[in-house]
Amino acid sequence: MQEKIVVLGSNGQIGTELVTTLRKIYGDDHVVACDIRRPDYDIKNSAPFEFVNVLDKEMINGIFHKYRPTQVYLLAALLSATGEQNPKLAWDLNMNGLLNVLDLALEYKTAKVYWPSSIAVFGPNSPKDNTSQYCIMDPNTVYGISKLAGERWCEYYNQKYGLDVRSIRYPGLISWKAAPGGGTTDYAIHIFHDALKKGSYQSFLSAETELPMMYMDDAIRGTIELMDAPADQISVRSSYNFAGVSFTPEVLAAEIRKHIPDFTLSYAANDPRQQIANSWPRSIDDNYAAKDWGWKPEFDLSKLTIDMLNNLKK
Repeated sequence: MQEKIVVLGSNGQIGTELVTTLRKIYGDDHVVACDIRRPDYDIKNSAPFEFVNVLDKEMINGIFHKYRPTQVYLLAALLSATGEQNPKLAWDLNMNGLLNVLDLALEYKTAKVYWPSSIAVFGPNSPKDNTSQYCIMDPNTVYGISKLAGERWCEYYNQKYGLDVRSIRYPGLISWKAAPGGGTTDYAIHIFHDALKKGSYQSFLSAETELPMMYMDDAIRGTIELMDAPADQISVRSSYNFAGVSFTPEVLAAEIRKHIPDFTLSYAANDPRQQIANSWPRSIDDNYAAKDWGWKPEFDLSKLTIDMLNNLKK
């Protein structure tokens, strides 16, 4: 069967690279990029692009009717730090956008739906180290609350209606191609830009704040590997734990100094993102992903640092 893939929220940090990769695999005309904003990168000229607001069900229905997608990736969301500034909008976008897509996927008999969750589903009482797939989850941000509720809806639609929904709990994602989207882990992108431009960076997270991170190349590869896996191998229908590498701002700065010896790091006081980070895990156990569909990261801290600096220099 010829795939027809729709990516909703294609302009974001993940969508930008996912669309490019999917088009290399399936061909430009088979991957439809959709967003509420016109893209400012090369995909807008090379292949289908549609203006879509995921909160407008009729608009999304038009996309399903026009393209009859076999796969849908729903990436549109308000992230952790941005969501705290507008919690009602974050809940509306993150929740009702998902429900709109799940309903239309059933109606149009879409074969597979992908929806991203996040380590934000964990909270102050979740285990901090090697956080397991199943544990206490008490998120205290609207982003985390909406992602945890979304996980329950995904599993519900799979169990009640047989919809093949798949999901990953992303850690902080590091990439050089697209700007970060307002998350608590964004320092790990800004630090590379400032290291090259200014030779210094002021972190909004403290020196000892260790968080799970992942290089975008690994995240995109893992996402597509999950979607390519046979349905009978998918044992988790809420969202898979997904791990790359964990580090603190201080450890990342030390790695950058191997390439920019004079780089200096300072710390801002009382940033609201610190409180969010304090409630999140330091490291993640992703054994289910490894066992079910063979997940294994390729980028460690050294490799991602070299790749970030080399590409940003260009």
